[in-house]
Amino acid sequence: MSRDFVHLHVHSGYSILDSVIRIPDLCQRVSDLGMSAVAVTDHGGLMGAVEFLDAAKHAGVKPIIGCEVRISTGNLPGFEGYPTNTGCHDLILLAENNEGYQNLVRIVSVPRFGEFPGQPIVDKAFLRRHGKGLIATSACGKGEIPSLLKTAGEGAAERALEEYREIFNEGRFYLEIQDTGISGQPQVNEKLIRLARRTGTPLVATNDCHYLCRNDSRELEILRSMRKGVTISEWESAGDPMPRNYVRSAWEMERIFGHVSPESLAN
Repeated sequence: MSRDFVHLHVHSGYSILDSVIRIPDLCQRVSDLGMSAVAVTDHGGLMGAVEFLDAAKHAGVKPIIGCEVRISTGNLPGFEGYPTNTGCHDLILLAENNEGYQNLVRIVSVPRFGEFPGQPIVDKAFLRRHGKGLIATSACGKGEIPSLLKTAGEGAAERALEEYREIFNEGRFYLEIQDTGISGQPQVNEKLIRLARRTGTPLVATNDCHYLCRNDSRELEILRSMRKGVTISEWESAGDPMPRNYVRSAWEMERIFGHVSPESLAN
């Protein structure tokens, strides 16, 4: 299945202090793994899009332009007075066609003032106006639906799911499952799979990639210790294992999800 599986949730070095993946290395890596395409979904912008298009062409893989954006759970009256970061959730958006790319540009161009300048935050009303040509996935544990499954239950998560399915109609919304070693993730996956099958929502398996190969985790540890403002010794003493957020092979992904949700790999 190497030509069929595609990584659709990948952060490059343009996701500042959150990834050590260099775009040319990414494109060569997926080409070496026999994959036909790859997405780049950096935080809040399309900063690496031009480099990505060039590198993908050189490596002979199809580039899928995307972004991880912040979605407000409430309505935003204007460009000022936005909610704090805790009132928002992650969402993955992928350009399906040129209209989708143009809408993605609009979404990531929303100015952001206040607590987190430079990080665009949009509400669902804005997504309704600019959601054409975009495919969306529920993102990592910081997405709205996974967060609700952990805190408010399956009923609340299903109500949020129906809202996203209405915005991204015609089957353009996917529930995203991951297995990167984060505490509580298997339990959330079980609930996501159950929710998907009850509502007829397609699943997609990703690995939320932040480093390239299994042995590159040390680089990411150093980067994240810098982001938190602690020394690497302090980071290590915290005892939290580094999540397995690397560019896994199709075989590795199949070993994890093939017996649980094979359709999520095909999707």
